[in-house]
Amino acid sequence: MKTKPKPWRALLGLLAACLLAAGAAPAAPADSDTVRIQVDAKAAGTPFPHFWEQMFGSGRATLSLRDDYRKDLAEVKQATGFGYVRFHGILDDDVGLFHLGKVDQVFYNAADQSAASDRPVYNFSYVDQIYDGLLERGVRPFVELGFMPQDLSSDPKALQDFSYHPNVAPPKDYALWDGMIRAFAQHLIARYGIDEVSKWYFEVWNEPNIGFWAGNPKMPTYYTLYDHTARALKSVSPRLRVGGPATAQAAEVADFLKHVHAANVPVDFVSTHVYGDDTADNVFHSSEKIPRKDMVCRAVDKVHREILASPYPKLPFFMSEFNASYANLPNVTDTVYMGPWLANTIRACAGKVDAMSYWSFSDVFEEQGVVRTPFYGGFGLIAERDIPKPAFNAFAMLHRLGDVRLPVSSDAALATRRADGSLVLALWNYAPPVGDTASYAVGQPKGETRHFELALSSLPANAKAQVWRLDETHGNVIAAFDRMGRPAFPSREQIRQLRAAGQMAAPEQLALHDGRLGLDIPPQGLVVVEVK
Repeated sequence: MKTKPKPWRALLGLLAACLLAAGAAPAAPADSDTVRIQVDAKAAGTPFPHFWEQMFGSGRATLSLRDDYRKDLAEVKQATGFGYVRFHGILDDDVGLFHLGKVDQVFYNAADQSAASDRPVYNFSYVDQIYDGLLERGVRPFVELGFMPQDLSSDPKALQDFSYHPNVAPPKDYALWDGMIRAFAQHLIARYGIDEVSKWYFEVWNEPNIGFWAGNPKMPTYYTLYDHTARALKSVSPRLRVGGPATAQAAEVADFLKHVHAANVPVDFVSTHVYGDDTADNVFHSSEKIPRKDMVCRAVDKVHREILASPYPKLPFFMSEFNASYANLPNVTDTVYMGPWLANTIRACAGKVDAMSYWSFSDVFEEQGVVRTPFYGGFGLIAERDIPKPAFNAFAMLHRLGDVRLPVSSDAALATRRADGSLVLALWNYAPPVGDTASYAVGQPKGETRHFELALSSLPANAKAQVWRLDETHGNVIAAFDRMGRPAFPSREQIRQLRAAGQMAAPEQLALHDGRLGLDIPPQGLVVVEVK
């Protein structure tokens, strides 16, 4: 983007010309549009585990049986190497794990046919297919224990408003609930072995502080559920890992840890959730206006400090849901905005959280019903019909970062070193979403192109750089979708074109001059530079 020359720039240019005439080297102008990055490739660094790509969320449990879900899972696994997936509904009736009734003679001895009609019956057919499918693709379950089977619900009418209407009431009989949890854990260990299942995580419920839990009062009744569940799991094996409170809006963590300590209930990790458009009132009980780019890591810092101040200062902390928006905003989660938003989130959250689970890896997702159009502000990295979004490319690019973080004096950059000695930098030009409303808004991101000047030292004399870009003209399927007129139901040929348009742009090969490199990054642009 071209801009009018500023008068002070003209004066600096005149001063530089005078200095050159006098035989002196000109000083670089103090240009507010230029970001200067100095990195010593051999500097001492700090550990930088890839906490942002170890786990992803996804649509409810039964969707994992679909072929397109499994294809998307494999594609994101290849791009990020992630190891865990979390979803709702493993206890829902469409999985079929639990019901009450007479024991079926096909599965049990005839002598059992006199059993009472309220005897619990367990069916692990879909459970096995779900978890087999994950493990066969190199991904383990982060098991969210929810929601309530109808036959076990204290209120069969307590249905949440997702399209599949899970039951969110407490159990009508905790002896039946405890028995189901024990039977579930015993079956998993019998099928997969304790050495495998001990690597899983068992999270009790989902967001009990809001509309996903009908207990009253909410948190005290949730603590009862947590206590029963944790003790039931540990009675099967003390090696099983259990935690919570899985709350929305980074809430209730301090009180939860006080409760489990006072009640002497097992806890192996802390989990909670936050989104970029959660409000300061809900998260911090304040009237601040916290920008979308800062909210997630402000919440991470809050919970991190609460854990440190608790009786369990070394507990692992999992932000088991996060994203820039919970509200299906097309100009947020579908666009290149996600590149700098994600990079900045990684920068600001590093060192304060063990894993963050992006919600979600795929738009094979039906909380609002059947998907009506490929780009509606869905949470996923991959749109329906296997179309990669800009967010997918952002994750793939940032996967290239090393596992040692190097010092850099900028809030628009990350500098890292890989085990092979390669230097990898992420650079970005953050700009707010266009429109930022629930409907699609046309327009260019506000802001100016920023110039980055890199000065990289301790490199071989022949070092060269590879540069990956994500912006309006690189790796951006939305530009192609706009040119098509945003069809709700693209033709097969249009789907083929969209898949091609969504691919990550090929890297540029750039020469370094005495370790120096200049790059322009447009608003909402993300760049990853790799120097081997």
